[in-house]
Formats: sequence, C-alpha cells, structure tokens
Amino acid sequence: MDIYRAFLAIVISFLILIGYQYFFVAPVPVAVVEQPAAQVAQTAPLPSPVATLTKPAVLPGEAQGVRPDRAAREIGVETDLFRAVVSEDGGTLRSFVLKDFREDIAKDSPGMQLVRTVADQGFPLAFSWGSAAGSELFYSAPEGTTAIAGDGQLTMTAQTTTGLSIERVYSFARDSYLFDLEVRVTNNSDQALQGSAELHQVNLPFGEVNQANRFLFMGPSLYLNGQYEEYKTKVLENGPLTVQGGVDWAAYGDRYFMGALIPAAGQVTGVVMQQLGDLVQMRLDGPLDTLQPGEEKVYHYRAFYGPKKLSLLKESGYNLDRAVNFGWFDVLAKPTLWLLNVLHGVFKNYGIAIILVTVTFKAIFWPITQKGMKSMKNMQKLQPKMVKIKEKYKSDPAKMNQEVMNLYKTYKVNPLGGCLPMVLQIPVFFALYKVLLQCIELRHAPFMLWITDLSAPDRLWIGFDIPYLGGIPVLTLLMGASMFLQQKMTPTTADPTQAKIMMFLPVIFTFMFINFASGLVLYWFVNNLLAIFQQQMINRQKH
Repeated sequence: MDIYRAFLAIVISFLILIGYQYFFVAPVPVAVVEQPAAQVAQTAPLPSPVATLTKPAVLPGEAQGVRPDRAAREIGVETDLFRAVVSEDGGTLRSFVLKDFREDIAKDSPGMQLVRTVADQGFPLAFSWGSAAGSELFYSAPEGTTAIAGDGQLTMTAQTTTGLSIERVYSFARDSYLFDLEVRVTNNSDQALQGSAELHQVNLPFGEVNQANRFLFMGPSLYLNGQYEEYKTKVLENGPLTVQGGVDWAAYGDRYFMGALIPAAGQVTGVVMQQLGDLVQMRLDGPLDTLQPGEEKVYHYRAFYGPKKLSLLKESGYNLDRAVNFGWFDVLAKPTLWLLNVLHGVFKNYGIAIILVTVTFKAIFWPITQKGMKSMKNMQKLQPKMVKIKEKYKSDPAKMNQEVMNLYKTYKVNPLGGCLPMVLQIPVFFALYKVLLQCIELRHAPFMLWITDLSAPDRLWIGFDIPYLGGIPVLTLLMGASMFLQQKMTPTTADPTQAKIMMFLPVIFTFMFINFASGLVLYWFVNNLLAIFQQQMINRQKH
C-alpha cells in the first residue's frame, strides 16, 4: 500500500468533514430518540400558529380576564446576576438582561437581553388553564409594588369571568439564574371546571445570526426521556410538532445562552413546538384536571435564563448541563474544557490557556508522532528502491507487491506508520474544535494586541475596511504560512503531481479558517509550530 495515498485520503476526509460542517450543517447531528407513534405526532396546521401557541383566542362564552380600570404596571426585578421586568399584562417576562454578559464587545455595550419579542409575537411565561388564555389575563400585583430586589417574591393574581382565580408567585434568588414560578388555580364558581395547565415560551434569536454562528444549532431543545434532543428548523417550519414523554426541561438556546423551563416531575405530558421564520414557540402541556367548586390546584415550575456555562449548569441541576452538547466528542471535550478553565484560573488569560492546552496535547502525542515522522522519513529513503522494484515487476503486480513488502520487512518500515499518528489525533482535534467553538468562556475573552475576542475571527484594523474581511486576518495568515512551512519540511513519497496538490492544502485551510474563532486558529497555529519543531529535530537526526 502506498503510504502517501493513505495519508492523502485521511487529509481529504478531514477537509470534507470540516468543510461540510462549515458550509452546510451543525458540526454534530443529534439523533432523535425513537418513540412510539403515539408519543410523537405532527399536529395538523392551524390557521394562526401565533395565536394557537402563545395567545389563544377567546371565544364567546369562554373565560375572559377581569381587568381593573388602570394601565398594567411593569415591575422590575434586580438580583446580582440579572435585571428583569414582569408585566401585570399576562404576568409575562418583558425583559431579562444578564449583568455579567454584554451584547457585544464594546465597553459601553448593554447587558445581554434574552427577551427579544414584541407584543404581537407574545412574551415568555404566559400561563393558560382551560379556556383562560394566559396572555389575555390581567395579573394584579399588590398596590405599590414597583420593584423586587435580591431574594424576593412577586405575587400576582388574575380573575376570569367564569369564576377562575389564578395566582402566580415568582421567587427570585440573589445569586442564581434559576427562579421559581408557582401557579395556583382556584375554582371560585359554583360548577366544576376542566382544564390543562399550559406554560408558554416564545423566543427570537438572542443575537445576530451571522457567518460565525450560522452553522451552529440555534432553536428549541428538550431533555426528554433521559436523552438530549434538538429540533431544527426543517422539523418545525411545516406546522406545530407535539412531543410526548418525560420532560426534565424544555429550552430555547443558541451557542452561548438559553432560556429553559423546568416543570415539576410528572406535571407535563408533552411539549408543542413550532417555528415561524426566526420566531420559535413552545408550550408545555399538563394533563387534564377537573376542579370542583372551591377546589384548587398548584403547578410548580422553575426557569433558567442565563449562560450555557458547563460548571454553572451542573451546579443548577435538573440535567441542564446536557444543553452543552459536544456530540460524539463529549468524552474528550468536557475534560478539555475543564483543563482550559484550570489553566485560565492560573494565568487569567484564555489565549495562554489555549497555548498550554495545545502544548499538553502535543506532549501526550509526542512519542507516537515521533515514530510516525521517522517512518515517513524512512519511507522517503526507500523511495528509489521502490521505484526500481515497480519498474522491474511492472508486468507482474503480485510479484511487485511481494517485493515491496519484503523491502519493508528488510528495513523494518511500517507503511502505515506515518498515518496512524494522524488518525489518533483527529478525534482530539475535533474535541478541542468543539470546545473552542462553543464554550462561553471564550466569548469576548481577550488574548493580546489586536485579538480582543477569542470567540470571533481575528482582524487587525488598518484604518479602512478591506472588502469581505474588514481587517487583516493576521493570525490566520500566520497559521497558513506555518502550515506551508510544515508541508515543505515533511518527508513525502509522493510523485511531483501529488506533491503540488499537497502544497495547496495550506491555502485551502487558510481560506477555511478566515471566519473561524481566533481561539481555534491560535490552537492550530501553535500546533503547527510544535510540529515544525518536532520535524526539525527528526530531520537533524543521523540514521
């Protein structure tokens, strides 16, 4: 077997894998758990999906909210971590701003806003019961209530024309992104009432959908029946989708943030989802309940609106950490993220942490890489002898292969020795690729000089816009140059045509990496420098 052909096949496969993910899909597709037909069903299209999922229409004779003769108040909530606004109109969230995360890298940028919808699209955390449409109800807060600070509660009560009383109690903690929502439904009428509890979630993207994040998953996800599930646009754009089963949480999330609803155990039987353009609607449905006159039912929910930081989500519980999904490479990616954070804790710079993680991985693979490089160099030395064998036995392929194998045995050369080290390192690269691409720790994290955000492409501003690029991708160009130098130094058994093809790889990689996060480019650049150093050591050795 021609070692170079094997090596070339691996490189091409590697390019296809990255290129396909870059231009077409999210890096790792998530398999949907197979469920019985009764558990997952495509709901028939409805005339007005927005009204169906977020603002149920009130029909004649059905429950309507009793509204006082005053305007709805907006009540501010402030903790150490966020500022929120809850409206008496529907009792919904109108704003949720994270204090520790900015919209963009500008120093005067406001905090990250997780509620992006407007009135006609609906707002998160509307609650419905039976014919009582949550967004139509007026939830009166105690007179004089204008703000809640720190560890506090907000109680709001709505009445319907059918004698239904709905009380919402929000409970906030000073130092947590988690907050509680308790809903108490009481039948104050003289007849039995039936209904199902429904909690609504509606979201628009938390930030701009651009080249850097367009191929990353953004949308609704569930932790369902002990499995993490993602629901992409193509699944939801044809009409409401109903998913039934054990729901730990239902969330809307993107690369860095999420808003999750966490029902009490056994309280939710299914989730209805639909996407209309960028607008994503979700509804958590409970079982049918019957309330006799004077009877009440209490529903418990928790909500998490905050960053998708793995350590924070683990501390929060409820399997929320499963929302940080590294796919097939999870077993390698999470320890890598842990190491990255440990090193950052010491050096207080994620750029330095990335360099040290790269050095650590290179040190681990150094022995097998050393063997691979030596094997490639030995194969190069045998090339003249192999050319003679192929010329001598060109009419007898079987004899030619036999003589080539004898040549390998005589000089103790493994024809796959140069490929195996690369095969072993590919999973590690993808694991680190996923970490550097997705971890919120790199968002707006500075390195040095012009690299002020390791989650964004590197650009050196030179006073005017360069078409398509904006600034000069200095680090990316250095990465491409280092890859070119590495190619020149690496021994090859390729013919001249194949060698020329190989020299195009640095150019291809440079263009591919132009819009990659600078943290990922930094890893690749440092890895190339270490490979050049190692190859130089091999080339200087006397054999």
